[in-house]
Amino acid sequence: MARFRYSMQSILNIKMKMETQAKQEFSAAAAALEEEEKRLQALHRRKRGYEEKAKALLSGALNVRDIEENRTAILCMKDYIEQQKAKVKIAEDNLEKARAKLTEVRMERKTHEILKEKAFEEFLMEEKRRESKEIDELTSYTYGQRRFAEKAESIPV
Repeated sequence: MARFRYSMQSILNIKMKMETQAKQEFSAAAAALEEEEKRLQALHRRKRGYEEKAKALLSGALNVRDIEENRTAILCMKDYIEQQKAKVKIAEDNLEKARAKLTEVRMERKTHEILKEKAFEEFLMEEKRRESKEIDELTSYTYGQRRFAEKAESIPV
């Protein structure tokens, strides 16, 4: 039996490497998003801490300077939170782009794998045809040799 060689194997190999790379990019984007979300949560916790401190400052002896510093800190936290939300949005967009790229690369790889499977099936059918032809030729040859031998026996010497 002949050996099967897929003519576009090098392209399939490249597609597999591209898929691996896309998986790594997706994983990195997911990790970046997770990191940005953790930072956002930390800012929210910090803001809540300032708000609790503000309640404590307003309930005890009033120190205007401390209250004003606390109010400024809360406003700064709101700004930081808005900036961090923008970073989270960018990270989500990057993750979506990486997901789309991964999906596209997977489809291309699967397409080439299907093409390879079809080429292999065609190869197997061609091998069966070739073997069938060889068997037919062998049968015809054997039948011809028998007929020749029968004629040679029937001829008087």
